[in-house]
Amino acid sequence: MNHIELFSGCGGLSLGLEQSGFELTMANELSPMAAESFAFNFFDENLEKLAAENKRATHTLWLNSNHAELKPRLRENPFTFPAFDEIGTSDIPENISELKGKLVVGSIVELNRLLDANEELTKQLKTAFGSQRGLDLVSGGPPCQSFSMAGLRKRDCDKNTLPWEFAQFVKHTQPKIAMLENVTGILRAFKDEDGNSFHAWYEVAKVFASIGYIPLCLHINARLAGIAQNRPRFIMIAVRFDHFNEIARDFDTANADLFAPSLAFYKLVKKSGSDLPFGHLDYFDATKPIHRSLFEKSFLADLVNGKTVTVRDALDDLKKNFATEPSDFINALNTTFESLPQRNALQNHEYRNNGEIVQRRFRLYQVLQTIGERWVTKAIFTVLKGNALELADDVWAVCGKYKYLQVDGELLPFNSKQEFIEYLRAHPTKKQTQKALVANAPAPAALSIPDDACHYDEHELRVLTVREMARIQSFPDNFVFRSKITTGGQMRKFEVPQYTQVGNAVPPLLGLKLGNCIAQLLR
Repeated sequence: MNHIELFSGCGGLSLGLEQSGFELTMANELSPMAAESFAFNFFDENLEKLAAENKRATHTLWLNSNHAELKPRLRENPFTFPAFDEIGTSDIPENISELKGKLVVGSIVELNRLLDANEELTKQLKTAFGSQRGLDLVSGGPPCQSFSMAGLRKRDCDKNTLPWEFAQFVKHTQPKIAMLENVTGILRAFKDEDGNSFHAWYEVAKVFASIGYIPLCLHINARLAGIAQNRPRFIMIAVRFDHFNEIARDFDTANADLFAPSLAFYKLVKKSGSDLPFGHLDYFDATKPIHRSLFEKSFLADLVNGKTVTVRDALDDLKKNFATEPSDFINALNTTFESLPQRNALQNHEYRNNGEIVQRRFRLYQVLQTIGERWVTKAIFTVLKGNALELADDVWAVCGKYKYLQVDGELLPFNSKQEFIEYLRAHPTKKQTQKALVANAPAPAALSIPDDACHYDEHELRVLTVREMARIQSFPDNFVFRSKITTGGQMRKFEVPQYTQVGNAVPPLLGLKLGNCIAQLLR
């Protein structure tokens, strides 16, 4: 089987698909920083080293750049890339077949424009560079939250166009299956600038139906697939109509039940077009018992049959103090993806420096997570944020049972409520989103910057390393993240450092299981 990966990022989904039997036909990514990680892991191509030696990359090609040299390209703002047909430096070869298996750095908008202008490239991608089976899969995760067909016509937002560009690429290349991944927020209704409600996921489904694909829409959660993170996701698996007719003959009852609403929706879109109002298609939710059994009996079973994996399973062997042996989960994870290049030492596990005040605050977060009562957390943060000078007796009754990090570095309880209040007032913060991880549960969904969470162990009063974030996302230890570790300020608008690469990625184990599911629709 083969696939093209759009919005590839550092390569989490590609790694999973590779393990499930897919060969990379081509990948596309906008960010040079994320591309650096992709190249290092999939091509064993060290772009930083090549740049220092003033050499060119052989597997990582720029659609068009402001720079001829590799070094400035690695920090280039991708939103300033020249159009494919403007003056710049392009790596696209005259012999289009040389693009096979390569990563193309550039905008999907410009890539589609290139396909419009280059019939040979379109032909090569459509046939997976001459494969007898043609192109099997195009996958990726374009930002979709603001997408609506009405908004698209106005072209009022760059993000509005990206799902459409994804669909346009699929229309060009005609894979048997297209798979789109997105955050679960896409399932909530949005308002356009005129105050009208629209459902972005439904709009996306209409687009794919309009170009000849039957869209199956799913709400899943990575924790159900055996990943140490409570990570809900929207997945759309769109099957080309003629391929659907071939495979539907062999569907069992569960698979037929899954696709029946999508087939009816497809026919309605063909009749009514983009004006079809909301309400003619629903999504299947793996987190609800009424749909869970359907997942278990169908080609989607791999998405819900994983064992629960906790944060402790993923991280306990990486602790500074009192580290344990790697869990069965970690041993299995590293064995699963052992095809990656072998590394001599564990990388991306540099500890970040947290000041004494921050460490004491982290211990407080750990206690609040252990207590697990929202009313207690709210009362504590009211004092931490300077909005109250007192604390109710019932809050103190709960909090007074625990040990806190004192100024002398010892973990000790407080003798009185007033001592505790003074301690809280001495550690003010405006943040309320930062939490400690819970050792015996999967991690929360939002983990993309160091400040999102601190460690669960009272002897590890610190934020997570990149490697620990990656473990939670099910990246194996041989997968190395490149470029800057983190960024800030205005640079966040276009830089994609290591923490963000991890946070934005599809968990590789989820990619593997999605690949196993799609494989059943291809064989």
